[in-house]
Amino acid sequence: MEDRGKLLIVDDEPDMLALLERTLAPETGWEIRTAASGEACLAVMGQAPPDLVLLDIRMPGLDGMDLLERIREMAQAPTVVMMTAYGVIDLAVESIRKGAYDFITKPFDNTRLVLTLRKAMEYHRLLHENRDLQELVQGPSLFQGMVGASPCMREVFETIRMVAKTDATVLVTGESGTGKELAARAIHRLSPRRGRAFVAVNCPALPENILETELFGYAKGAFTDAKQDKKGLFQEADKGTVFLDEIGDLPANLQTKLLRVLQEKEIKPVGETRSVKVDVRVVASTNRDLREQMKAGAFREDLFYRLDVVGVKLPPLRERKEDLPLLVEHFLKRHARELQRPGLTVPPGFMEALQQSTWQGNIRELENVLKRSVIMARDGALAFPEPPEGRSETPPESTALLDLPYREAKDRVLQSFNRDYLAALLARHNGNVTHSARACGLERQSLQQLLRRYGVRAEAYREPSS
Repeated sequence: MEDRGKLLIVDDEPDMLALLERTLAPETGWEIRTAASGEACLAVMGQAPPDLVLLDIRMPGLDGMDLLERIREMAQAPTVVMMTAYGVIDLAVESIRKGAYDFITKPFDNTRLVLTLRKAMEYHRLLHENRDLQELVQGPSLFQGMVGASPCMREVFETIRMVAKTDATVLVTGESGTGKELAARAIHRLSPRRGRAFVAVNCPALPENILETELFGYAKGAFTDAKQDKKGLFQEADKGTVFLDEIGDLPANLQTKLLRVLQEKEIKPVGETRSVKVDVRVVASTNRDLREQMKAGAFREDLFYRLDVVGVKLPPLRERKEDLPLLVEHFLKRHARELQRPGLTVPPGFMEALQQSTWQGNIRELENVLKRSVIMARDGALAFPEPPEGRSETPPESTALLDLPYREAKDRVLQSFNRDYLAALLARHNGNVTHSARACGLERQSLQQLLRRYGVRAEAYREPSS
């Protein structure tokens, strides 16, 4: 399959977007998308990361300079070329210092525009090839953004390499924070579909009716606000990969429709009478035991076996603690660079403290703790690692409780239970209070009151913004 370049054009003027797309599409043969704002750019990049971004400096809301910084912080960041008018060339020069590849001025000379973008695309490809080569040279410790040299992780890497070459549906399993989306992206990048879209869908994040229209699209007139036909994410990802994150939360109605996609390779948009053929590879993930859900009637057995053609099981961090030094080095380098805190030293006992933790939130929790250590560093030394506020790592010892009056001992045990339960609940749902409340059968407001009462912070269990 041809590996076409992917260009995203960002400008707040619709006429400029149309002109650039008309000019560049026939000249380059690339897959071109457009966005009319910085916020729209981030949304498009979340669905289908581009190789190259052509970005206007002056835009309302999130402007080009701020957006450039956001893009440069991303893993596997695209190459950026800035657009500017003659009057703000000083900003364009500043953008080069902040990581842009080049800039061009309006009005454009079409020949120079195409030449600049071709050079930027070639630069991006060389950078990508060099990153892959570095991973080969460095050995098994770094694999498509995943870090590990333990036997269980080497087995994961080998499984990903093998399954990526095929078009088989893959089910990635593992606890929250183990890196399931990283594994899915690795499968896509190593597959023949790597030049096409990778579309990630967080199944629990959207209500059922909205999730259905997002996945499958809708026809004009299907409901009150359906003013025109809208393609769903399966059509947007045609010839690419759809990643269905936390598939165990997919409602029964949509499980049936997904089964049809896997069996027939077609979808039916909401309000449409005819089916539409799609060519997509599906990678799904879950932190739940789908076999138990099947027994309870909450997950279709036929869908499970369609999804689980090849399984990739990611081990929890507590089962691969020999990888801790590699992970610590990786995250400390990343955050020291991003937070501009170079040359930090590691205090005595730092690694020993990390080794003693149970890491309920796995790699995500470890990264949060290390990022905090970098932020709170003093006198050139990392802050000593602490678990996120409100998390009780070990329950009170029974012998210590016997030295207390009965009521005080009982209160301590209840507090420990509540903190541990709330911590595990938030870890499972990535710090999302709404999903956690739904899962444990409480009203959202009641759960928030418990979190405040026991000093448990949902933010500590969320994925880092960087």
